[in-house]
Amino acid sequence: MKILDRFIIKSFIGPFIMVLLIVVFILMMQFLWLYIDELVGKGLSLGVILEFLGWGGATMLPLALPLATLLASMMTLGTMGENNELLAIKAAGISLQRVLIPLICMSMAISVGAFFASNNLTPVAWNKIFTLREDIGRKKDEIKIPIGIFYDGVEGYTLRIDGRNDKSGMMYGVMVYNHSGKRGNESLTIADSGSMKMSPQKDYLIFNLYNGISYDETNTKKYRDTTYQLQQIDFTSQELVIPLENYTFTKSSEGKYSDQVKAMKLSRLSSDRDSIGRHFDSTITNQKVKIMAHSTLKYLKQYDSNFNVQTLPPLQYDSLGVCTWPNLPRERDALQEAISKANEHISMLTSFSRETYGDIFLLRRIDIEILKKFSQALACFVLFFIGAPLGAIIRKGGLGTPAIISVLFFVLYWVVDISSTKLQNDGAVNALVGAFLSTFVLAPIGAFITWKAINDSSILDMDAFKIAVRRFKNKITGRLRKVKIVYMGTPEFAVPPLDELRKAGYKISAIVTVADKASGRGLKVNESAVKKYAVEHKIPVLQPVSLKDPEFIAELESLKPDLFVVVAFRMLPEVVWKMPRLGTINLHASLLPQYRGAAPINWAIINGEKVTGVTTFMIDKEIDTGKVILQEQIKIQPEDNAGTMHDKLCETGSKLLVRTVDAIIDGKLEMRRQDMLMSDGEILRPAPKLTKELCHIDFRHLDGKKAVDLIRGLSPYPGAFFKLYRDGMENDSSIKVFEAEFIASTDGRYASYNVRQAEPGSIISDGKHFLGISVSDGIVLLKDIQMAGKKRMGAEAFLLGFREPESYRIA
Repeated sequence: MKILDRFIIKSFIGPFIMVLLIVVFILMMQFLWLYIDELVGKGLSLGVILEFLGWGGATMLPLALPLATLLASMMTLGTMGENNELLAIKAAGISLQRVLIPLICMSMAISVGAFFASNNLTPVAWNKIFTLREDIGRKKDEIKIPIGIFYDGVEGYTLRIDGRNDKSGMMYGVMVYNHSGKRGNESLTIADSGSMKMSPQKDYLIFNLYNGISYDETNTKKYRDTTYQLQQIDFTSQELVIPLENYTFTKSSEGKYSDQVKAMKLSRLSSDRDSIGRHFDSTITNQKVKIMAHSTLKYLKQYDSNFNVQTLPPLQYDSLGVCTWPNLPRERDALQEAISKANEHISMLTSFSRETYGDIFLLRRIDIEILKKFSQALACFVLFFIGAPLGAIIRKGGLGTPAIISVLFFVLYWVVDISSTKLQNDGAVNALVGAFLSTFVLAPIGAFITWKAINDSSILDMDAFKIAVRRFKNKITGRLRKVKIVYMGTPEFAVPPLDELRKAGYKISAIVTVADKASGRGLKVNESAVKKYAVEHKIPVLQPVSLKDPEFIAELESLKPDLFVVVAFRMLPEVVWKMPRLGTINLHASLLPQYRGAAPINWAIINGEKVTGVTTFMIDKEIDTGKVILQEQIKIQPEDNAGTMHDKLCETGSKLLVRTVDAIIDGKLEMRRQDMLMSDGEILRPAPKLTKELCHIDFRHLDGKKAVDLIRGLSPYPGAFFKLYRDGMENDSSIKVFEAEFIASTDGRYASYNVRQAEPGSIISDGKHFLGISVSDGIVLLKDIQMAGKKRMGAEAFLLGFREPESYRIA
């Protein structure tokens, strides 16, 4: 077993045991609440109650194991995700499938254990519970005489007291009626005070009475006995002994309920099912013979040579005279005879139904009990494939979010399981469906969630869900058809937001983009990415040379726009951005007020930011200074460059833009000045256009991290570069760098590159496997490079055609 497997299994076992104990305790309390009325007032010892609860908890174990597996697996993967352990494992090249393998083995072991618990432990527990319930029910309630009320809890006696001293146990105003002779109130004892105790074996109740009178009528009360004899005895102290029965808790034989379905093992269930099945088949065969032998049905088989009945002569009848009689009395007699025969058959079938009901009932109970032992074990395995992937997706550990989600899925499982079992017991569905329906329902859910987790995708895209809801709402209200939007944009970044608006149901009246330009060696006319999209979807396109052109402004006004949406476009003149009644909004790829300008994505990475984002704001006179509407943050991962962040921000910005337009149309707009978003002492960083001078890397004056951040911020376009030369070369060679890694001088790997006091800007290479450039605090390894006029390639492939790299110098 590998270290990773041991780590994952240890992370799972602790939560599993904890959750299992909690779940068993909760279910045991529910079990106690179910039978609390049978336990209260019996005077049972703590040992008997704990034994009853212990066996009750054992019966709940097959139900507790699936929930414990579900919650523990979700907690394990959720905690690993929350602590970034899962991220580190994936970063090491280990897939989620590999992470799940030890947990899958654990869930299989739990499933096997659940089967043995259901087959070996649960039957014993039910047998014990049935026996204990009978023993507890047989034991009479504890004797406790209430004050001022006649108490008949002792068989053959009626007791009453006027008061009681709880500390000493002394009772006052004691009355004892003796009805043991079943002749009425013939014996009465009254005492001023007294005490009561029970013998150690609880077979006698002993009263010690003080200062009282005992009355006893000795006549037989028969009609010949006319005497009236009354015996009165005054006493100062008297001991009254009353015999008791069933006040002692006594355990009966444990095998008494071993024939109950729940108290049987799989082998016993199978054996009984065969016996009952044979009896049922025999009953059906006998009943069939009895019915077919009836005189009314003999003619159905008269031509069957296999029918062991003497062949009857053919029935003579005229088909035209069927159901016709010569007179009314004959018709009445025939109908009465038919009714009598029908009632006779109904009686036979009713008797058959009653005779077979017991067999059918037992067969259904046995079938569902046999299959339940397997279905509950399989449920542990199926619920694991819901819990573990969900934990990897939600990345939340502990008993908070995982517990809520787990309970929801378990309630679904429990409700379906109870319903299907009841349907099977009623005969509505067969035993296989009744036992496995809950598993059949959850298995597709588990497969779907597992597939989502393996592909690192969310289960439910809330933005897409909200868009779908709003689309439906808009179809009902028709509000969006009244809003005319003019979209302005040019590059690829502006296409996904435009597409998202259209998919959300908004009407794009026109698109404004830059005029077509001739570029390249052949001076080929190139269209902007936004124009290509507009032409493909048949949206009108405006391409003004100047945004202040009167004809262009007049054409915009003729559209009667309600809203302008600007994404990656030029600065608009005031006459344009003030035109729509709802204003003009812009989508910017930074968290304003930071990185105002043309290249916010690049500059955020170049400056080493850990977080960036997208902002929607209202356009005003200055560049990117309008009031902010909405913002959303995105983390910049160490492996991200300008290209990957472009795609992430584009996707997030598209959804944010739709939310912004929704808020504007619904009148729920809340705007904030940009200075309100700045913290004290925060310095604004601009995002000006990228220049060739910026792209030229100066390794001599940059530390390693800044050099790598510059490379990431300019990759893949326009690309950072440096120039090499060596003695004898006429021109220096330009090399673009798309990916690099910084190895600090304090890093343990630094020594393996044999950097011996090289000056910053020196080429470091072994000529085969790595190519690096020394900097002031370490070495920058070049991973993905391209020499001018050559293909883009990795360092090893580059070194195959680049001889003696250390003889070159950086220009």
